[in-house]
Amino acid sequence: MFNPFTPGFTDDPYPHYAELRASEPVEHNELGFWALWRHRDVAEVLRAKMSVEDRNVTNQGPMADAYAQAYEENGLTGDSPSMLDRDPPDHTRLRKLVSQAFTPRTIERLTPVVQGLVDDALDRMDDEGKVDLIDALAFPLPFTVISVMLGMPDTDTTRLRELSHTVVRSLEPVPDEGTVREIVAAQIELKQLASDAIAWKRANPANDLLTALINAEDSGDVLSDEELVAQVILLYVAGHETTVNLIGNGTLALLRDREQLDRWRERPDLDDNAVEELLRFDSPVQMSRRVTLEDYVVENGVVDGHTIPAGSFVIACLASANRDEAQFGPDADRLRLDRDNARQHVSFGAGVHHCLGAALARLEGRIAVASLIRRFPDLDLAGDPQWNGRINLRGLAAFPVRVR
Repeated sequence: MFNPFTPGFTDDPYPHYAELRASEPVEHNELGFWALWRHRDVAEVLRAKMSVEDRNVTNQGPMADAYAQAYEENGLTGDSPSMLDRDPPDHTRLRKLVSQAFTPRTIERLTPVVQGLVDDALDRMDDEGKVDLIDALAFPLPFTVISVMLGMPDTDTTRLRELSHTVVRSLEPVPDEGTVREIVAAQIELKQLASDAIAWKRANPANDLLTALINAEDSGDVLSDEELVAQVILLYVAGHETTVNLIGNGTLALLRDREQLDRWRERPDLDDNAVEELLRFDSPVQMSRRVTLEDYVVENGVVDGHTIPAGSFVIACLASANRDEAQFGPDADRLRLDRDNARQHVSFGAGVHHCLGAALARLEGRIAVASLIRRFPDLDLAGDPQWNGRINLRGLAAFPVRVR
C-alpha cells in the first residue's frame, strides 16, 4: 500500500511508485482514498468528467473535521472560489476570464525579461563562486517573474515566501491538526495581502496581469472581489512554488548524470525537449486529485476491472505515471534528454484543469537551466542537497553548488 511516511520516501519515492505500479495499480487505501499509479489510468482520469470540489466527497478524510473547525473558528466557510478548486461551469467562466491575461503572446514577450533575470542571477553566482541554487536562482526567478507579471506592489518577500510554503502544505496527505491551523492562518493572511495589493492596483493601474484581471470581462461577466483575490493567490503561489522544483530538481538530475548534462550543453537543439524530459523525470507536482461523481471503472491491466464508487477521493500520481515503463520504455527510470515521447508526461495535468501556466514554466525552466549549464562548465555539487520533506510539491530545500 501507498505509505509516504516511510523513512527516506521524500528523498526518493520512485522505487515505491514502481512497486505500486506492478502490484497495486488501482489502490483503495486504508485511509479511504483511491490511488492510480499507471500512466494510462492517470491520463484517463485527468481527462474524465470528474469533480475537484471536496464537497462531493462521500467519505471525507481524517482531517476534514479539523479543517471545518479551523474555518468555523475564523468565521470562514472553507469554500474556495479558485478555479483550481471549482468544477464547470464555474471553472470554465473563471479560467476564461483569467486566460485573457495569460495568452501565448504575453508569455513570449516575457522571454527577454526572464533571460535578463537569469543573466543577473548568474552574474551574482559567478562573483560568489559557491551558492545555494534554490536561493540564488530557482526560487527568485519564478517569484520575480510572477510578481512582475502581476505588477505586485513592493512587499515583504520573506514573509510571502513563508506564507506560500505554509499554504501549499494543504496539498500534502493527512497533515496534523496543528498544521491545519497554521495553514488556515496563512490562508487568511495571504488573502489580506492579496486584497491590499488589489486595492493598491485599482488606484495605480498599469499594463500588467493584476490590472488585466481587475478589468477582465467576457459578455458582461467579471470576477467578484472574492474570486479576484482567490485567482491572484492561485497565480502567485502556483507561479513560483512549482517552477522552483523544475529548476532545482532538474539541475540536480543533470549533475547526477554528466553524460546527459554535457549532451545538452553541446546541443542547443535539445533545449525544448530537454525541459520536457526534466518535467517527466522528476515531476514538480507529484499528484493531482479528482472526485468521482458517478461509479468509475478502471479497466486497464485488470481482468475484471475496478469500480471506484461515486463520491470517492482519487489520487492520480503524476510522478509515478511519468516513470511508467509501459509508456516510456524500459529506461523510464533514466534521464534521456532526447527521449522521443518525453512530452507525453502528465506533469501539467490534462483535461479542463491542464495547467494554465505550462508555457511560462517551460520558458523559465528552459532559459534558467540551459543558461546555467552553459555559463558554468565546472558547475558541481558543493555539499549534500536537502529535500523539503514534501510528498506532493517535492523539491529541494537546500542545493549547495559551486560554479568554478
